[in-house]
Amino acid sequence: MFTYDRTKIRNFSIIAHIDHGKSTIADRLLEITGTIPQRQMQEQVLDAMDLERERGITIKAHPVSMYYTAKDGQVYQINFIDTPGHVDFSYEVSRSLSACEGALLVIDAVQGVQAQSLANVYLALDRGLEIVPVINKIDLPSADVDSVKQQVEDVIGLDTSNAVLCSAKTGIGIAEILERILIDVPCPKESTETCLKALVFDSHYDTYRGVLVYLRIMSGEISKKTQIKMMISGKIFEVQEVGVFSPNEKPVEKLRAGEVGYILANIKNTADVKIGDTVTTVQNPAKDPLPGFQVISPVVFAGIYPVDSSDFEVVRDALTKLCLNDSALHVEQESSLALGFGFRCGFLGLLHLEIVFERLQREFDLDIITTAPSVVYKFTLSDGSQVNIDNVAHFPDVTLIDKIEEPWVKCHIMAPAEYLGAIMSLGMDKRGEQTKTETVDGKRLLLTYLMPLNEIITDFNDKLKSVTRGYGSFDYESDSYRVSDIVKLEIRVNEEPVDAFSCLVHRTKAENKGRAICKKLIEVIPMQQFKVPIQAAIGGKIIARETIRAITKNVTAKCYGGDITRKRKLWEKQKKGKKKMKEIGKVNIPQSAFMEVLRAEEDS
Repeated sequence: MFTYDRTKIRNFSIIAHIDHGKSTIADRLLEITGTIPQRQMQEQVLDAMDLERERGITIKAHPVSMYYTAKDGQVYQINFIDTPGHVDFSYEVSRSLSACEGALLVIDAVQGVQAQSLANVYLALDRGLEIVPVINKIDLPSADVDSVKQQVEDVIGLDTSNAVLCSAKTGIGIAEILERILIDVPCPKESTETCLKALVFDSHYDTYRGVLVYLRIMSGEISKKTQIKMMISGKIFEVQEVGVFSPNEKPVEKLRAGEVGYILANIKNTADVKIGDTVTTVQNPAKDPLPGFQVISPVVFAGIYPVDSSDFEVVRDALTKLCLNDSALHVEQESSLALGFGFRCGFLGLLHLEIVFERLQREFDLDIITTAPSVVYKFTLSDGSQVNIDNVAHFPDVTLIDKIEEPWVKCHIMAPAEYLGAIMSLGMDKRGEQTKTETVDGKRLLLTYLMPLNEIITDFNDKLKSVTRGYGSFDYESDSYRVSDIVKLEIRVNEEPVDAFSCLVHRTKAENKGRAICKKLIEVIPMQQFKVPIQAAIGGKIIARETIRAITKNVTAKCYGGDITRKRKLWEKQKKGKKKMKEIGKVNIPQSAFMEVLRAEEDS
């Protein structure tokens, strides 16, 4: 039985690329410490969503406290703080790492170091965490342990002479991982302060009990009936329950310095709990909050609309429920002439958008469509004022614009050396600037690029996987805003602008994009009884055009012989009718057309 002793507590996280075995290692650790009985064991215990299991990624972090009797006979409390691995959630990862003293760096013995592992290792090193290298999947026939060790030393600069070799699937080396956590990961530091300071590293909404706040106690202690204050938001609550995760919620009397757990305080709104906030007591408050807090701001925006306009209320309820468990999702109502009423949503990145879109379809059984994702552009107007615009509908008058700035990111691409030419060609196509090329080992390269975010949010990952046959991986981080020649590409169907197809693009890409959309539209919009012109325009200039042919009817089929003037009279009558129909006729664009256009790729 564990009795509280700060020196017997270890807090750690696992850093790994997608499919390198993080969730499987977590399963084995839960098994070996007896946290979960064997009969309740299943694969990827901590990944609760079907989406997480299918994609092999962690979307929602899940902490767990394990109790382990070491070889020296002492009982240790080992707190594993699971983190999402993807770059979209890098702020949540940074807060989770701030709650730890150490991290396991899990590398696949076949695939080696990947881009995503790099970014998160640097986050951990910046926070002074002790890194324990773990090489997983050593049982595979194609495993190359020595080469992977060399990569870790060359690229990351970690000593791998005592790296743990394991196979999470077969259980080899798992006990050694536990012992190494006890030896290499330091215990929580003794605090000089006596007042309560606790880091909020995550939260989730429970329908019956309100918001569960995930905490790491830095100093002091917290128990039931304590009056607490959120230092950033300034909100005050009374604690109703304190507990730990093992792995489900288990109430305890109190949480002390160094421990990880949760509190329930009748918090109805997740907006009151900000990731990275500091919890303190009302009676004896801390002077300063813990460092590192940031307001999470969306990076990518897209419109979400119901296919059937009568489902608008259902979509609104579904988005409200998702917002309760996803504080980073930004939602506001908007309307479109083509799509009707819908919502403008802000996301942390493209993966975040995909996940929200899939969850709306699966968990709420909704038929929805999404507009093309866009980024936030900074407009400086001629009167000196600045506006941030993410929606093409809010594009100001061209005569009022002084300059437009677009966001750029720093990309790290890892791939085998033989694909260098193809990657450089892709980088040039995406307006990228190559800043660095490093050799990881004899076979692999690490390329650093500066790229516009607008170029990588649509299809960059897919194209990178195509040109490298699946061996390339990439990661990105925000860099800066740069002045750019951004224009509004307007798509007109039958002389009428359709805002759902219009977008903001760089002038050099506008013509290709316009042609691609026009070509796609003539395939997906059905023929009318009159010719329908489809045009792409910048301002008043048409840069691309396609025409949907009219449905033809042979009006002279009933004329047998006779004078040609009889036929001409019928043709003239038909022509006048078509002209009148074109003036008053309306083209109904099917919903499928919107989805097809979103997939329309630019011509290379």
